[in-house]
Parts: sequence; C-alpha cells; structure tokens
Amino acid sequence: MQELHGFVVGQSVEIIPGRYDGDIPRGAYTILRLLPNEGADREYRVRHQLDGQERVARESQLRPV
Repeated sequence: MQELHGFVVGQSVEIIPGRYDGDIPRGAYTILRLLPNEGADREYRVRHQLDGQERVARESQLRPV
C-alpha cells in the first residue's frame, strides 16, 4: 500500500536544499501536484512563489511555511 503524502495541493512550503541539489532558490513554494511515487520519499510538483519556476521536490526537502 502506498504511503499518503504529507502535504496537500495549495499548501505553502519551503525547500531545504541538500548538498547535491545545486542552486535551488530558497523561499516559499506552493504545492501544485502530488506525484505518484513507489519510493519512501514522496514527490511533489512545486512552484516558487516569487519567480514562478516549477520543479519536482522530495518530501524530505520540504517543510511547512
């Protein structure tokens, strides 16, 4: 059985980039979509609230704002 996502569409979150995540802009993001994922670390499509850039983020990278 697949684990439930910890965040919901429309929720504001902050990305905490890891050592190998490159130059991911910090700041507030909005959850756009919950992505299907068979792994333990669920994934989301998110949009940065200032520059509008979208990216995929793992749940372990996110925290609520």
